[in-house]
Amino acid sequence: MNTKVNLLIAAVLGSLTTLTPAASFASQPGNQITILYDAFGTDPAMTKDWGFSALVEVAGKRILFDTGDNAEIFAANVKAKGVDLSKLDFVILSHRHSDHTAGLSYVLSVNPTVKIYAPKEGFGIFGSSLPSSFYRKDDSLPADMRYYDGKPPEVMKFGAAWANAHFELIDQTTEIAPGITLIALISDLPGTRELKELSLAVNGPDGLILVVGCSHPGIERIVEAAAAINPKIRLIAGGFHMVVAPDEAITKVVAALKDRFKVESIAPGHCTGEPTFAALKKAFGDKYLYAGLGTSIALGPNAGSDSRRGERAVPDDLATYRRLAAREDQ
Repeated sequence: MNTKVNLLIAAVLGSLTTLTPAASFASQPGNQITILYDAFGTDPAMTKDWGFSALVEVAGKRILFDTGDNAEIFAANVKAKGVDLSKLDFVILSHRHSDHTAGLSYVLSVNPTVKIYAPKEGFGIFGSSLPSSFYRKDDSLPADMRYYDGKPPEVMKFGAAWANAHFELIDQTTEIAPGITLIALISDLPGTRELKELSLAVNGPDGLILVVGCSHPGIERIVEAAAAINPKIRLIAGGFHMVVAPDEAITKVVAALKDRFKVESIAPGHCTGEPTFAALKKAFGDKYLYAGLGTSIALGPNAGSDSRRGERAVPDDLATYRRLAAREDQ
């Protein structure tokens, strides 16, 4: 066999465990994350504003992740990108803050029956319910001083800010479709303590893609939960909630993402913060993917497919090189 072909085959075989996501992301049209709402970007047809929204097209699904801070701006940005919101599989609202939810009114005007996944919270804006046993009762009171005349329903249901929306509330980490999981965590940080937040994890044989809204529970905690699904994390996109973080906190998080979790590519936006952008870009180099408003980030072919965790597809190039080698042997 030709020596050059031998060397080429050896190089390809050796690369199977170190394939970078950039090649497969870029080569697969259709699977992508498109940023519809953020405060930085280069697309002159879109309006920058504080908040976050992304259209995630992966694993045969069209998923709207968050809806930005202003319904009119959100609507204009959606139209500028030619996105058809009537053709969504579902919507995910990462958490209750207005800079992630305000555009929902426009979504519902276009697609009133779309399923919306949101965190389950007591008395939350997405609606909730509680057993009537949650409150103490006093049978000595007359009926007109008692809730529901002393005969409450077994389950008390509370209204949502969007009364007719089709919410499905998530209280714990849940796989909602093959390879597609909503990671549910609660913030324990000052200012957002007890805030529930959902992150989107899409698992495939090439690794896991993670989309985060604001990372209020802590980006490290979210990535740790994602790594329990698949330790090979190919991409993290979204807001890391470090817009006011001191340098030492930024250094710690960057080191954790790159060295501890060995994240392959990073596409930060929204509340990640300018100093954190700079630190991540320095650390990740060409694996830092720009995610400004209007950007589409291409994804790999197998994300979210129903396969064994951590398995990777054999690249087409390997078959090509084997054919070349066979011809050299003839």
